[in-house]
Amino acid sequence: MNSKRVVVITGGASGIGRQAAMKFAKKGDQVVVADFNETSGQETVNLITSNGGEAVFVKTDVSKYEEVEFLVEKAVETYGKIDVMFNNAGIGRSTPVLDQNLNDYHSVINVNQHGVAHGIIAAGKKMRELNSKGVIINTASVFGFLASPGTFAYHATKGAVIMMTKSAALELAQYGIRVIAVAPGVVDTPIIQGYKDSGLIESMKAKVMGNKLTQPEQIADSIYLLSLEEASAINGSVVMVDEGYASFK
Repeated sequence: MNSKRVVVITGGASGIGRQAAMKFAKKGDQVVVADFNETSGQETVNLITSNGGEAVFVKTDVSKYEEVEFLVEKAVETYGKIDVMFNNAGIGRSTPVLDQNLNDYHSVINVNQHGVAHGIIAAGKKMRELNSKGVIINTASVFGFLASPGTFAYHATKGAVIMMTKSAALELAQYGIRVIAVAPGVVDTPIIQGYKDSGLIESMKAKVMGNKLTQPEQIADSIYLLSLEEASAINGSVVMVDEGYASFK
């Protein structure tokens, strides 16, 4: 019987996902890193295993349910179970709403919204099947609450993640499965490159307590804490991990 926790992380090739994978592995969990970017995803695995951790990579396009379902099955095939599902994969496009390219719009919806739905459903089914009192964590955003120029589709997806989290938590509680979301603010990851290119970063930093970008390691630490049994009273909630961005100024 595997006594270690098994953690599946989408979007694990960089940013918050990579740091979360390294955090869980450092704490002794077995990690399944998933991403569409095979090279960077394998780099995450190599960073973990070179430091004595356990991890495997599974190339995954989260916009396709069958690939997310395969990912979950692969985790169970490899390590025997699934304890934590971190639905983190996400993309962004910086475009004024009336200049929106509908192909770009739908690509953001397919990854950020449908990808999270696919992870909730596939992991939830497997946890129920295995009678696992698991935890599903979704990456939302302060931009699920606050408007910002040029990110129409991104706002739509993060608002959806918030309500999917609440809805799934309500239904899955009967199986002992917790569903929660984290809402980062301005995190120093590749997804904010559009803001940097637009010259908006300084004004966004001014809204953060400490006047700085949040580091992905900080978000990873919070996600790890929320995954623990000691956080069992936190369910159906959106936990703000934004250093005050949504409430400051």
